[in-house]
Amino acid sequence: MAEHQDMGSSEGAPAADTYPRKILEYMEGFLISKTVFTSCELGVFDVLLGAGRPLSAEEISRAVGASLDGTERLLAACTGLQLLSTHQDNGQVLYSNTEQASVYLTRSSPVSLYQSIQYSSRTIYLCWHYLTDAVREGKNQYEKAFGVSSQDLFQALYRSDEEMVKFMHLMNSIWNICGKDVVTAFDLSPFKVICDLGGCSGALAKQCTSAYPECTVTIFDLPKVVHVSREHFVSEADQRISFHEGDFFKDHLPEADLYILARILHDWTDERCIELLRRIYKACKPGGAVLLVEALLREDGSGPLTVQLYSLNMLVQTEGRERTDVQYAALLAAAGFTNIQHCLTGKTYDAVLGHKET
Repeated sequence: MAEHQDMGSSEGAPAADTYPRKILEYMEGFLISKTVFTSCELGVFDVLLGAGRPLSAEEISRAVGASLDGTERLLAACTGLQLLSTHQDNGQVLYSNTEQASVYLTRSSPVSLYQSIQYSSRTIYLCWHYLTDAVREGKNQYEKAFGVSSQDLFQALYRSDEEMVKFMHLMNSIWNICGKDVVTAFDLSPFKVICDLGGCSGALAKQCTSAYPECTVTIFDLPKVVHVSREHFVSEADQRISFHEGDFFKDHLPEADLYILARILHDWTDERCIELLRRIYKACKPGGAVLLVEALLREDGSGPLTVQLYSLNMLVQTEGRERTDVQYAALLAAAGFTNIQHCLTGKTYDAVLGHKET
């Protein structure tokens, strides 16, 4: 009789009950993202919020202008993702928003992520189609994704008025949620005159004037960004917020006690970061400071995962990368700043503060 061989028990072979659950979840992660993107784009969560009561799949499909079959499948997936709740009424399934969906996925919410989701779906998602090329080439993929040159980074980012407004809405939603944490990570009350470089929609400036009633904030940004911010984001009621048009790599920077760079340095190479920081150091009043708001990597590069993924996104979309607090401190020190501190907020974005000696 031939000798029986147990192939499953040979050295190095996987155990019989091994199941690659994590790998399968990762493979299907984009399905989850697109389910959320599509539900927001169709207005599912807005319809349910507006109705004020649970709705059937048929009612929702009519309201969003979609097929009943497709809507039923989408609603089932959103229920599985715990974005919707189900209710039984005489054998009929009805749907309502969960609290998180109402707060973060409806357009009317003051802390809505709707615009951020639209930017992720229509811009970032398309760029990530070329992630393999980005890794191979070591450069962003705007030319392949959108047919535009990325030689001037912000000409690519702001390749149309519509795209610029989408990006500004993205930043607005981020700072509406995370802004208070980063501007209060350190006591900034001694700094009365603040300049928010690349301040975009002004959401972080509003967080500053709310947290520090004695301060004034100047938003420094490109002329077309300032125009849109004045028109859509910052009203005349925000009397302690003003604007200064310019390119922070080329134009004169207004004198201030504190400069804020919120999600700016991660767009650029080390050389460009030092160039900008030296310009800030020169303009900064003695005893002033610069506040960097960034997602910080751990020293050993082991995480957080979100920041590691953000760094890949910087490869796909910009010239820069995410960094550790030590790496940001080195950039600040190279520009002349001292007494450099960092603060982890416990959320996505952290703070690094460097001082100019008196």
